[in-house]
Amino acid sequence: MKIVHYPHPALRHPAKPVSSIDKELNIQIGYMMELMYEAKGLGLAAPQVALPFQLLVMNVTGDPSKPECEEVYLNPVIVERRGTVDDEEGCLSFPGLYQKIRRAKAVKIQAYNLKGQQVEKTVSDLEARAWQHEIDHLNGILFIDKMGTLAKLTSRPTVKKFEQTFRQAQEQGEIPQDVEIEKVLAALESHA
Repeated sequence: MKIVHYPHPALRHPAKPVSSIDKELNIQIGYMMELMYEAKGLGLAAPQVALPFQLLVMNVTGDPSKPECEEVYLNPVIVERRGTVDDEEGCLSFPGLYQKIRRAKAVKIQAYNLKGQQVEKTVSDLEARAWQHEIDHLNGILFIDKMGTLAKLTSRPTVKKFEQTFRQAQEQGEIPQDVEIEKVLAALESHA
C-alpha cells in the first residue's frame, strides 16, 4: 500500500460505502495510519491509497505519539456547514502543493466508528477543514477543484508536472494503465 499521486484514477473514483468491518479492513486502517504519519499528514482517505471505500483516518495533531487523537470513520457525511474561512491547504496526493482554499468554518458530521455505531460530531477550524478535505476525497473531489481562479493559474505548472510524472511512470511500466487501475478498483468494490 502506498499513497497515490494525482492524476491516479482512484482519486477521481467515488468511493463505495463500507458494509462490513472485518480483519482485512482493520489491517488496511493500520497501514493507512502508518502512511499518513510517514507523509506528515493530518488525514488520509481510502481513495488516496487506491481503495474505493468510504473510509478515512485522521489525527489533526499530526503527532503519532498521541494515539488518543487518532480517529477512524466509515461512511462519513457532512450534515451541516457554518461560516466560511480561507486558509492554506495541502494534500498528500499533491506533495508540495499548497493553496488557499475556502471551506466551512464549522461542520457537523455523521459517520460510523469501527464498532459499527453511528456517531455525530461538530468540529471547527483545522479539524473542520481536514474533515471536509477527506470527505471530498471519498466523493472523487480534489482540493485543486476548490481553488479560486488565481490559485488554479499559479498551481497549473505544478499540476501539469504531476500529470507528466504519472504518465511517464505508466509508460515505463511502473504504474499500470488507467484502464487496468479501473479494473482493480471495480474488483475491490465487488468484494466489499
